[in-house]
Parts: sequence; C-alpha cells; structure tokens
Amino acid sequence: MKSTSSLSLIAGTVALAAVTGFAVLTVPGDGDTAKAATAARLPVERSTLLCPAPGLSELSETTYTSFTPAGDGAGEAGAAELVPTAPSEITDGDGEDKGDEKDDKDGKKKDDKKADAGKPVVALKEPGKPAVAEESGADTPALVGTATGRLAPGWTAQQTTMVEAGEGRGLLGVSCTVPDTDFWFPAASTAKSRQDYVHLTNPDDTAAVADIELYGPKGSLKSEVGEGITVPARSSVPVLISTLTSEAVDDVTVHVTTRTGRVGAAVRAADDKAGSDWLAASTAPTGTLVMPGIPDDATSVRLVAFAPGDDDADLKVKLLGKTGAITPAGNDGLHVKSQMTASIDLKDLTKGEPGSLLLTPEKDGKATPVVAALRVVRGSGDKQEVAYIPATGPAGARATVADNRSEGSVLSLTAPGAAATVKVTASVGSGGGEKVVKKYTVRGSTTLAVVPPVPSGLKGGYALTVETESGGPVHAARTLTVTQGGIKMFTVQTLPDDGGTVEVPEAVQDLSVLRD
Repeated sequence: MKSTSSLSLIAGTVALAAVTGFAVLTVPGDGDTAKAATAARLPVERSTLLCPAPGLSELSETTYTSFTPAGDGAGEAGAAELVPTAPSEITDGDGEDKGDEKDDKDGKKKDDKKADAGKPVVALKEPGKPAVAEESGADTPALVGTATGRLAPGWTAQQTTMVEAGEGRGLLGVSCTVPDTDFWFPAASTAKSRQDYVHLTNPDDTAAVADIELYGPKGSLKSEVGEGITVPARSSVPVLISTLTSEAVDDVTVHVTTRTGRVGAAVRAADDKAGSDWLAASTAPTGTLVMPGIPDDATSVRLVAFAPGDDDADLKVKLLGKTGAITPAGNDGLHVKSQMTASIDLKDLTKGEPGSLLLTPEKDGKATPVVAALRVVRGSGDKQEVAYIPATGPAGARATVADNRSEGSVLSLTAPGAAATVKVTASVGSGGGEKVVKKYTVRGSTTLAVVPPVPSGLKGGYALTVETESGGPVHAARTLTVTQGGIKMFTVQTLPDDGGTVEVPEAVQDLSVLRD
C-alpha cells in the first residue's frame, strides 16, 4: 500500500506533465535510471507589462500602442489589456503625500476615477495588428497589463507622450516594462536644473515594498527616506529623487530593489533647458555593454557608468559607426571606481554619422560588471531636446518596438562582433495597410542606421519586429522624431529580446522510489 506522501508525489508529477505537455510519466523497471532530454523552447502563456503615469502637464497628449507579433502563440485566443491603476500620489520617499485633490478638466475627482480602474485603456484583439489608444491631461494614470494565450509571446506596449511647451517639454517615449525586483538607472540627477522622478508601479493584488539607493561620483548618497517605500496593490508611486538626499549631484545612479513583491520602474527625467524623456533601466551588470542608436546630429553625448560590485572597472570606449569602430579623441577609456558613478562628456562624437557606443574591459580576462546609459542632446540653445539610451541586451531571436509612424522613425542595428543578417518586419497598420518584410546585413563592428520599411497603404501606427537570422549578436534601437516649433523632439527605445519563449525540460520520471 502506497503512503500519502507517495500519492502526493505522483499527483505532482501528473500535474507537471499537464502543465508542460512534455513530461513523460513512466514507472521504470529495476536498473532503469532517470533521464532528462534536452529542454524545448515553448511560447509563454502569460505576460505582464507596466506603463508609468505619463506626467504632470495638462498639455500632455499620450498615445498607447499595444502589439504582439504574429506567429508562435499558444492555441488559446487569450486577451491583452492595459487597465488604469489607482490614482498616483507623488511622494518624497518617506511616504508623505505631496499631491492634492485636484479636479481634472471633466470635473472629476481622483477618487471618482477608481471606478474606471477595471476598464481597459487599450485592448489588443489579435496578433500581428497594433491596437492604439490616446489619453490627455495631467491625471492620466499608470497602466497595468496582462496578455494571455496567443497574445502573450512577445507582447509589447509603447507609451509616447508629446508635451509641446512648459514643464517637461518634449517627446517622451518608453516601452512599458516587465515587473521585476532589481533595476539600475545610470544618468539620473539630483541637480537643481533637473526634476527626476522614479515611477514605481505594482501589478499585483498585495502591496510591494521598495528601496531606492542613490550613488554619486563619491559613492552612496546617504538617505533613510528612500527605504521601505510602500507601493499599494495595483497602484503607482512617483518619487522625486532630489528629495531623497540633500546633495545636488549632476550624475547619479539610481538602484531600485524590492523587499517584498515586484514593481515596474522607470525614471522620468526633466531638464530646465533640454526638455524631458524617460530613462529606462540598463541591462543587468555585465562586463561588455552596448548603447545603440546615437543620432547622426547629436550635439552632446554624455556617458554615465556605475560598478556595483567590490572591484573597480577599467573600460575601453569605442564608437561603432557606419564604417567601423573608432576611439573617441581624448576619451579612449573610462575608470569606474567600485560603488561610484563615473561619467565623461563625449560631446558631438558622431560627427554627422549615426553610431553606437561599445564598452569593453580594458584587459582581457578581467570583466568587471557595470551598468551604463547615455544622455543624448540634439539642437542647441532654446531648441535643445534630450533622450536617454541605456545599455541593452541583443535583439536575439526576436525583438519588437511599437508606435512607428509614416515618418520620423530610424532603426539602428549594431553588430559589436561578427557580421549578422536580420529580418525586419513592419506590421500591418493599426487602421489598415499590408505588412512589409526586409532583410539587412550588418557588418561586424559597425552600426547600420536605416529608415525602416513602412507598411504599404499604411493607416495609423505600426510595429517593427527584428529577428536575427544568422551571424553574431545584433543590438537595436528605434529613434522616433517629431518636429514641433522648430525643435526636433525625439525619443529612443532599445530592442532587447522579447523573451517570448521559455525553456521547458522534457523529462522521464523515475518513480521506483515510490515502490513499497
């Protein structure tokens, strides 16, 4: 007779088989041993995305674009919806509310908006075709989204906000983020000319508790008010980082971690002269970093890096341009002290050609993990506009960016090592049009910047999907430009692998241990 624990183990094994579809349940004979086959890659069945609150300006106009590539989703139809969170309250980090009960232009109070929390702002109906929605005003909330079934693999959403004038002027773009427990943001600031907010969004039904640490050129900026920040269930909290320390520092690295739960995190950076944009998180600390998509007409490029470990990092700095790799004059390397933020002003290093920045270890075999980001400015005087390019992982098997338009998009493809071939698919338009596919070859150690293909008969916006077909890794970024009042307002989004598939091991279970 089998024990209760034995029966529980059998039930668990059957459940595993049902979930994966690959586990094989057998009772081997004497002498048999457990075997595990090579893991298979299967499409994910559920994805979560978080879009931060667009901002505080009544002049803001925000476009949301939701998209899932066609192709490899699960059989179920599924759904993909972005719904509002509870109204945000600005905090100074110690949990004290800095907001007020301000009416919006329709005369509704923030509390009244809670009734709309379950109504989708944008709902995607099918893979391969974007869904678009528009919102306006200062009280537009953060969004929490879930995609299931065939809409889950590779689901992406873009939030693009235009603020024509006044506070936070600029074109602000961000790819809605996947919730996590650890984020790094080099290139933030607590300077008096900056108003940088960390937006923390909680997708779950229980509260999350987060810590925000700041690091300047001399190390940690001590502060207790950045500890234990509560983010209520399915809510978003923006934290003004200059209130977390008494020190005004030009270049700051922000580290967000959670004690409990998970959050989506993004930094909204606003400069008095250069406008504003979103700063997305750098890729996880690693020894080699790529920041793709520096525009050809950049008038200022500032590199900010941070070494989170116990060792200093010595890095080579190279610009991967149209014809190959070059070393910026006078800035061939960067020394980053442990637990300290380092920066260098690369000025107009692209000299009229688009490029990407590559950081590698100074010495072979000594790869100290670092994080990094670029602050990029176009224009001059009162015609300046700023954007941020964090270090990003390769596009991998597939990467997608939404909210492309008939004009104003540039796709940058960078091969830091071997040459590569990629396939770029322009989806059908949100309002009509036929998809277009084009292939590009990117030579090793170069950046190829192209006007991406546009769907034939395009109506509305569309998505770009990049797939690496052969060769070495390719890092990609999309620059979106809208000229307003003589200013080239722009934003840059990187395209890391979308994680649309996961490894599921195929296993043969050895149940001989269950025998009496």
